[in-house]
Amino acid sequence: MQESAHDGTPRYPTSLGTSDADSISLLGHDLAGELMGKVGFGELALWLVTQRRPEPGDVRVFEAVLVALADHGFTPTAITTRLTYLSAPDSVQGALAAGLLGGGSRFLGVTEDCGAFLHDIVAAHPQRLPDDADEAGWDRLALQTVRVAHAQRRRVPGLGHPVHKVRDPRTPVLLRIAEDNGRKGPHLRLFEAVGRVHPQVLGRTLPLNGAGVCGAALADLGLPVGLLRGFALLARTAGLLGHLAEEQRAPVGMDVYLSVDRNARYADPSGNG
Repeated sequence: MQESAHDGTPRYPTSLGTSDADSISLLGHDLAGELMGKVGFGELALWLVTQRRPEPGDVRVFEAVLVALADHGFTPTAITTRLTYLSAPDSVQGALAAGLLGGGSRFLGVTEDCGAFLHDIVAAHPQRLPDDADEAGWDRLALQTVRVAHAQRRRVPGLGHPVHKVRDPRTPVLLRIAEDNGRKGPHLRLFEAVGRVHPQVLGRTLPLNGAGVCGAALADLGLPVGLLRGFALLARTAGLLGHLAEEQRAPVGMDVYLSVDRNARYADPSGNG
């Protein structure tokens, strides 16, 4: 909200960064003297969003999430970044932006979708959540949750993976890291329970995917659910930079383009030929 000084000069309050001719202030601290070389980037990212300095356990879980989401190979976001760079090698920012814009409901967006889904359930039962050790209680809540979603023909975010059909290797590791650091809260416990009970409703067993467990972990850190996709994009930015660096060293963008272009065939829209 804009404020005004006594002389009518507009002021724009911020709790983030400001600067003058001699110094830069960030989060109320001198950037050069108090933060550089003393605060890691993951810690700073959490601090910027929450406006409180995170504890070491928060940082360990958060950085594990960033590592889990950084890169998954030639996903559509990575291919888009490489092909945009092929078309406009003078625009690294355009290539990065193109890849990030592809973060949606199928890729990267699951982190936010799962976190928000779990958050809605947790927020609806603030006084009736099971104790941490009450696995049966969490299973009952999860079973009710999955049944309602199934009856409403809604998918349960975080279930299933196009490659990891039995187990996503990231999921048990992040659960262990959260447990070891005292950050395994109601969102992760509910997500675990969903993994145990969903076959009773769906009639098949699906893995809890890494994007979903990352969303649950971020929600347990108290981060705004409306920003969870932003953290997934923060992680993926590092991966896309890696793809750009590799594209410079050993380009494949032209091969991808030519493979599609040279194998394109006209298809009669009527289906007659």
